[in-house]
Amino acid sequence: MAAALRDRGHAVLDAMSLAALAATPLADFAALGASWNDLPPDRYLRDGGRYRRRRHASYVVDGDAVRDVPHRAHWQPVDYNALHGGIERWFEPVEPAVAQSTAWRQLLRALGALASGLRSAQPWFVEAHQFRIDTTDGIGRPTPEGAHRDGVDLVAVILVAREGIKGAETRVFDAAGPAGLRFTLREPWSCLLLDDARVIHESTPIQPTGAHGHRDTLVVTLRRGGFQDPAPTA
Repeated sequence: MAAALRDRGHAVLDAMSLAALAATPLADFAALGASWNDLPPDRYLRDGGRYRRRRHASYVVDGDAVRDVPHRAHWQPVDYNALHGGIERWFEPVEPAVAQSTAWRQLLRALGALASGLRSAQPWFVEAHQFRIDTTDGIGRPTPEGAHRDGVDLVAVILVAREGIKGAETRVFDAAGPAGLRFTLREPWSCLLLDDARVIHESTPIQPTGAHGHRDTLVVTLRRGGFQDPAPTA
């Protein structure tokens, strides 16, 4: 896994491999899945859609220590998110029962250790996003901003569930060349890991194949040096 990240800038883990990485029973991750049924609507979609729900939380991970950060806005510069960059987006926080669960904390520790192996041991500024993309509008867009980087060091995209949909093909491209990879995450709790400095990524839209079609993901980003925040005004 670490070698794949160093060599190719990405790695894909099946569910058992993610559980092994976090030293956590897979059943403990699966038990978190119900919380995706209670995500508030994303009020910031600039394409006028109603297809995304989400929660957000921030942490500092330093070795085995996971420190909760007071709830804060999610912010990205327009260089990384041309559609939603440059605005402070205040999403509802991840529910305490989820954020304080052993499986959640173990996952954050494991990703912090992986980031330290990729760069060097240091504190990691971590943001966790629970997403549900649904087919309320007939089509749902996991990445309405298109192919992008996140402006961080490591990104983990974890599939939690996909029900009654087609689409959501993941595309990963070398940021410095034409090489690319296309595949579809289908197994719950399988995971795509990305070295954000080396690759860009996107997921294609989803369409319904049945009632209440949706795709649930957990996206965790790790950044060295600090969170992305708007520049202070004079």
